[in-house]
Amino acid sequence: MALGMQGMWRTITSLGKGLSFGRRLPSSQASYSSLWQGGNLEMPRPIVLLDKREEIESLLLRLGTCEVPISKPFVPRQAWLESMRDYDEQHLGLVDLHPDVFGVPPRLDILHQVVAWQRNYKRISHAHTKTRAEVRGGGRKPRPQKGTGRSRQGSIRSPIWRGGGVAHGPRGPKSYYYMLPMKIRVLGLKVALTIKHAQDDLHIIDSVDLPTADPQYMMDFVRYRHWGDSVLIVDINDQMPENIVKATETLNTIGLIPAVAINVYSMLKYQTLVLTLPTVRFLEKKLLWHDTRFAPLYPYHMPYRDIP
Repeated sequence: MALGMQGMWRTITSLGKGLSFGRRLPSSQASYSSLWQGGNLEMPRPIVLLDKREEIESLLLRLGTCEVPISKPFVPRQAWLESMRDYDEQHLGLVDLHPDVFGVPPRLDILHQVVAWQRNYKRISHAHTKTRAEVRGGGRKPRPQKGTGRSRQGSIRSPIWRGGGVAHGPRGPKSYYYMLPMKIRVLGLKVALTIKHAQDDLHIIDSVDLPTADPQYMMDFVRYRHWGDSVLIVDINDQMPENIVKATETLNTIGLIPAVAINVYSMLKYQTLVLTLPTVRFLEKKLLWHDTRFAPLYPYHMPYRDIP
C-alpha cells in the first residue's frame, strides 16, 4: 500500500513539473503539516494550483471605484460598464459597487411593505353615503307611538327603513396614505438594487447618449443586448438628451426617469434596470448617508446640513 501511494505521488509530481503544481520537500525543510507526530513518515505538501484571479483582474480595466469607503471584511460587488452608442460596445470595463447597497440580504418582506405603501399612498376612495339627516324627507312621524300594535318609528328615513339613511357607511373621499419609516424605505431601495444585480438584470452604462432618435433603433438595441421585455433607464440629470427622449416617448416597454424619482415599485415593474455611472454613485452616497444619521428626519424639522 505504501509503495502504491509513493508511486502515485511520483506520477503526480512528474506530471506537475511543468505546471508548477508542487514538489516534495526533504524532511529538513518540511513544515508542521508535512510530518506526523511520533513518526518519521514524511507527508508531502498539498497540491496547490496557481490562482490566476488576481492576475486576470489586474489586466481588466477598472473604470469606477466606490467613493464611499468600504469596511474591511467586505469586498465590492462588480458589474460591467456598457455603452449605448453602438451595438458592440458592450463591455468597456469593470465598475465597483458598494456592498452595503448592492449586496444586502434579499428581504422580500421589506419589498412587500414598500410596494404596498407606494400603491396605497396615492389611493383615494370616493365612496360616500348619506346619513338619515341628509336623506330628503322623513320629517313626519309615520304612525302614532301607541295604539297600533306595531313598532315605534319616528322617521321613514331611519336606517332600518328602505330608502332611509345609511348607518356607519363610507364617508369619502378617504385617503389611504400613511407614513412608512424612512429606514424601511431606504432598505427597500437597497434590496431592490441587490436583487436586480443578483439576477443579472442590472446594467451600468456610461451615458444615455444615442446616435439617433429612431425608436426602432432603441427596440433593436434592447433586443440585441438581451435586456428583456421591459427596460427602465435612470439618469442623474432631469433634462436628458433629445435622442433618448424621442426614442422612448412612444415605447410602452421602455421607461425613462431621473435618479431622484427612482423607487421600488418602478424597479420591480420593469424586468431590466439600466443605471448610468453617475446615478450609481448618487444612489450609493444618498442611501449610505441614512445608515449613519443620528436623528429622525420627521416631523417637520431638518437638523442636517450634510444631506447629499
